Amino acid sequence: VQLQAYGGGLVQAGGSLRLSCAASGRTFSTSTMGWFRQAPGKEREFVAAISWNGGTTTYADSVKDRFTISRDNAKNTVYLQMNSLKPEDTAVYYCAVDLRFTNRPNVLSERYDYWGQGTLVTVSS
Repeated sequence: VQLQAYGGGLVQAGGSLRLSCAASGRTFSTSTMGWFRQAPGKEREFVAAISWNGGTTTYADSVKDRFTISRDNAKNTVYLQMNSLKPEDTAVYYCAVDLRFTNRPNVLSERYDYWGQGTLVTVSS
């Protein structure tokens, strides 16, 4: 499985960005997808995850009501719509895949099997 994340960039506080993550392989449609981020000098943290059919989503408290995760299994792509961005959202954002078939998206990074290369999001104040 290969993941390619893109869509990052520089945005002012209060603005929006949409990240995309394109996946290769036929296991995408049965896998949980997650987004994580890592800010400079900090550990990687969970952002959002979505179950294989999009029926269940989960978010970190820090992004709830501002970010929306979604997926298009026909395109093997998962998205992260980020609204009302804050300077503290600045980080490298990674998408990841959990190959287990489950309706409970996991928030632990160690449960994810493959990772994309990351895309940088910078929010200026």
